[in-house]
Amino acid sequence: MRIDTLNPPTADMATTTRILIADDHEVMRLGIRNLLESRPEWNICGEASNGQEAVNKALQCEPDVIIMDITMPTMNGLEAARIITESRPDIPIILFSLHLSPDVRAHFNTSVRGAVCKGDAARDLVKAVETVLAGETFFSGKESSAS
Repeated sequence: MRIDTLNPPTADMATTTRILIADDHEVMRLGIRNLLESRPEWNICGEASNGQEAVNKALQCEPDVIIMDITMPTMNGLEAARIITESRPDIPIILFSLHLSPDVRAHFNTSVRGAVCKGDAARDLVKAVETVLAGETFFSGKESSAS
Protein backbone atom coordinates (compact mmCIF):
# COMPACT_ATOMS: atom_id res chain seq x y z
CA MET A 1 0.00 0.00 0.00
CA ARG A 2 1.47 3.33 -1.10
CA ILE A 3 0.85 6.34 1.10
CA ASP A 4 0.51 9.59 -0.80
CA THR A 5 2.40 12.15 1.27
CA LEU A 6 1.36 15.03 -1.02
CA ASN A 7 -2.35 14.37 -0.57
CA PRO A 8 -2.83 12.60 2.77
CA PRO A 9 -6.36 11.40 3.56
CA THR A 10 -8.49 13.91 5.44
CA ALA A 11 -11.26 13.30 7.93
CA ASP A 12 -13.76 14.24 5.20
CA MET A 13 -12.44 11.49 2.91
CA ALA A 14 -12.86 8.91 5.64
CA THR A 15 -16.57 9.74 6.06
CA THR A 16 -17.54 9.97 2.38
CA THR A 17 -20.26 7.52 1.34
CA ARG A 18 -19.77 6.16 -2.18
CA ILE A 19 -22.97 5.50 -4.13
CA LEU A 20 -23.46 3.61 -7.40
CA ILE A 21 -26.59 4.44 -9.45
CA ALA A 22 -27.93 1.84 -11.90
CA ASP A 23 -30.85 2.88 -14.12
CA ASP A 24 -31.30 2.57 -17.88
CA HIS A 25 -32.67 6.13 -18.22
CA GLU A 26 -30.05 8.86 -18.24
CA VAL A 27 -32.49 11.51 -17.02
CA MET A 28 -33.40 9.31 -14.03
CA ARG A 29 -29.71 8.82 -13.14
CA LEU A 30 -29.22 12.60 -13.36
CA GLY A 31 -32.19 13.21 -11.07
CA ILE A 32 -30.96 10.68 -8.52
CA ARG A 33 -27.47 12.19 -8.69
CA ASN A 34 -28.82 15.70 -8.07
CA LEU A 35 -30.97 14.52 -5.18
CA LEU A 36 -28.19 12.58 -3.45
CA GLU A 37 -25.38 15.06 -4.07
CA SER A 38 -27.28 17.56 -1.93
CA ARG A 39 -25.55 15.67 0.90
CA PRO A 40 -21.89 16.80 0.92
CA GLU A 41 -20.72 13.55 2.53
CA TRP A 42 -22.20 11.47 -0.32
CA ASN A 43 -20.31 10.91 -3.57
CA ILE A 44 -21.63 9.25 -6.73
CA CYS A 45 -18.78 6.86 -7.58
CA GLY A 46 -20.35 5.44 -10.72
CA GLU A 47 -23.37 5.03 -12.95
CA ALA A 48 -24.63 2.05 -14.93
CA SER A 49 -27.23 1.87 -17.69
CA ASN A 50 -27.87 -1.89 -17.57
CA GLY A 51 -27.57 -4.80 -15.17
CA GLN A 52 -24.29 -6.19 -16.48
CA GLU A 53 -22.68 -2.77 -16.29
CA ALA A 54 -23.98 -2.45 -12.71
CA VAL A 55 -22.28 -5.71 -11.74
CA ASN A 56 -18.99 -4.58 -13.33
CA LYS A 57 -19.11 -1.11 -11.76
CA ALA A 58 -20.02 -2.52 -8.33
CA LEU A 59 -16.79 -4.52 -8.37
CA GLN A 60 -14.71 -1.65 -9.82
CA CYS A 61 -15.78 1.37 -7.78
CA GLU A 62 -16.52 -0.44 -4.50
CA PRO A 63 -19.60 1.56 -3.49
CA ASP A 64 -20.97 1.78 0.03
CA VAL A 65 -24.52 1.51 -1.32
CA ILE A 66 -26.14 0.76 -4.70
CA ILE A 67 -29.41 2.16 -6.04
CA MET A 68 -30.59 -0.36 -8.64
CA ASP A 69 -33.49 -0.08 -11.08
CA ILE A 70 -35.34 -3.38 -11.32
CA THR A 71 -36.16 -3.14 -15.04
CA MET A 72 -33.02 -2.70 -17.15
CA PRO A 73 -31.72 -4.18 -20.41
CA THR A 74 -29.01 -6.84 -20.73
CA MET A 75 -29.67 -8.06 -17.19
CA ASN A 76 -32.48 -6.93 -14.90
CA GLY A 77 -31.77 -5.35 -11.54
CA LEU A 78 -32.88 -8.38 -9.53
CA GLU A 79 -30.41 -10.65 -11.33
CA ALA A 80 -27.64 -8.03 -11.07
CA ALA A 81 -28.36 -7.65 -7.34
CA ARG A 82 -28.15 -11.44 -6.90
CA ILE A 83 -24.75 -11.58 -8.62
CA ILE A 84 -23.39 -8.61 -6.67
CA THR A 85 -24.64 -10.16 -3.42
CA GLU A 86 -22.73 -13.38 -4.15
CA SER A 87 -19.38 -11.58 -4.28
CA ARG A 88 -20.06 -8.49 -2.14
CA PRO A 89 -22.81 -9.18 0.41
CA ASP A 90 -21.55 -6.22 2.44
CA ILE A 91 -22.81 -3.64 -0.09
CA PRO A 92 -26.43 -2.69 0.67
CA ILE A 93 -28.66 -2.47 -2.40
CA ILE A 94 -31.81 -0.38 -2.73
CA LEU A 95 -34.16 -1.58 -5.48
CA PHE A 96 -35.72 1.27 -7.47
CA SER A 97 -38.82 0.88 -9.65
CA LEU A 98 -41.87 2.62 -11.09
CA HIS A 99 -44.13 0.17 -9.30
CA LEU A 100 -43.36 -1.72 -6.12
CA SER A 101 -45.51 -4.57 -4.97
CA PRO A 102 -45.25 -6.08 -1.49
CA ASP A 103 -43.67 -9.23 -3.00
CA VAL A 104 -40.52 -7.19 -3.77
CA ARG A 105 -39.69 -7.74 -0.09
CA ALA A 106 -39.14 -11.41 -0.95
CA HIS A 107 -35.92 -10.29 -2.64
CA PHE A 108 -34.59 -8.68 0.54
CA ASN A 109 -31.48 -10.50 1.77
CA THR A 110 -28.09 -9.64 3.22
CA SER A 111 -27.52 -7.05 0.46
CA VAL A 112 -30.95 -6.08 -0.85
CA ARG A 113 -32.22 -4.06 2.06
CA GLY A 114 -34.48 -1.47 0.53
CA ALA A 115 -36.97 -0.60 -2.16
CA VAL A 116 -38.07 2.84 -3.31
CA CYS A 117 -40.83 3.63 -5.78
CA LYS A 118 -39.62 6.16 -8.37
CA GLY A 119 -42.70 8.27 -7.66
CA ASP A 120 -41.63 8.52 -4.01
CA ALA A 121 -37.94 9.24 -4.69
CA ALA A 122 -38.03 12.93 -3.75
CA ARG A 123 -39.55 12.04 -0.40
CA ASP A 124 -37.93 8.67 0.33
CA LEU A 125 -34.61 8.12 -1.44
CA VAL A 126 -32.35 10.04 0.96
CA LYS A 127 -34.08 8.39 3.93
CA ALA A 128 -33.72 4.98 2.29
CA VAL A 129 -29.96 5.46 1.83
CA GLU A 130 -29.57 6.60 5.44
CA THR A 131 -31.64 3.65 6.67
CA VAL A 132 -29.80 0.90 4.77
CA LEU A 133 -26.43 2.39 5.69
CA ALA A 134 -27.55 2.07 9.32
CA GLY A 135 -28.11 -1.66 8.72
CA GLU A 136 -31.92 -1.51 8.60
CA THR A 137 -34.42 -2.15 5.81
CA PHE A 138 -36.57 0.40 4.01
CA PHE A 139 -39.67 0.02 1.82
CA SER A 140 -41.33 3.10 0.33
CA GLY A 141 -44.95 3.51 -0.47
CA LYS A 142 -48.07 4.81 1.18
CA GLU A 143 -46.90 3.35 4.47
CA SER A 144 -43.29 4.45 3.92
CA SER A 145 -41.23 3.38 6.90
CA ALA A 146 -38.09 1.68 7.99
CA SER A 147 -38.63 -1.86 9.19
